[in-house]
Amino acid sequence: MGLRRLAGRSARFGERRLPARPGGVVTRRRGRGSEVDDVRLWTDGDDIRHIDKNATARTGELHVRTFRDERERAVLLVADFRPAMLFGTRRAFRSVAAAEALAIVGWRAAAEGGRIGLLAVGTGDPAFVRPKGGERAMSAVIGVMARAHAEALSEADRSDPPLDAALETAVGALPRGGHLILASGLDEPGPRFDDVLRAARARVQVTVLLVADAFERSAPAGAYAFMTRSGRAGWLGGRRREPEQDPRRARLVSLGVPVVPVDAADGPERVAPLLERLDAAR
Repeated sequence: MGLRRLAGRSARFGERRLPARPGGVVTRRRGRGSEVDDVRLWTDGDDIRHIDKNATARTGELHVRTFRDERERAVLLVADFRPAMLFGTRRAFRSVAAAEALAIVGWRAAAEGGRIGLLAVGTGDPAFVRPKGGERAMSAVIGVMARAHAEALSEADRSDPPLDAALETAVGALPRGGHLILASGLDEPGPRFDDVLRAARARVQVTVLLVADAFERSAPAGAYAFMTRSGRAGWLGGRRREPEQDPRRARLVSLGVPVVPVDAADGPERVAPLLERLDAAR
């Protein structure tokens, strides 16, 4: 909950901003959405299908319901808590850095009037919170995310399931025009990952917070012993690699997906300014 103060620096509850581009924040545009905006007196040209029977019967005058277009308001935070994310050499696990970044993004979106949901991916069934609006909804997202991470820590010895299936589930949980924000290191993306992302971009906006450990970004020169969960062992030669050379980032860019790099070694105070670019992207 302490991360909310970082979100508050760029957005305060009760202040809603209109988006420069579609996806992920409140639009006070009235239309035929799913959420009732208000009930008012009938005027010429109103749709008779929207007559509010209760208000009409109560007042003796025709009243109609108006609806808020919700297509651009839903934000789904997708937290990758699979075993490979439970790793870190400085400050925090990658999974913790992912959760921190998503919390900041979520509080900002909630402050702007967005509906925030969560899909936390582990080794079992994902933890899901349907997108809803308000501070209470975001608090529920934080609580479920914390419990999902605790459960992931208890299953750290399992193998990583592919990410593509969970990503497909996440896309299906969003209304058209929503904003899917995935925080992941993209370990074991799965054979259908690229296809799922391409299909997702035709329906929703997708942004990836690409989380990396300091060791991944710039490993000290040397030889490193390793052993996989399958028992394969060997040695790796460490070499310095700049973020621009990261093949995961290059893969996402080639698919047209916006990427925000998140270094697990950096605390929330340093990560928060990087996440402000999401405000402009929505």
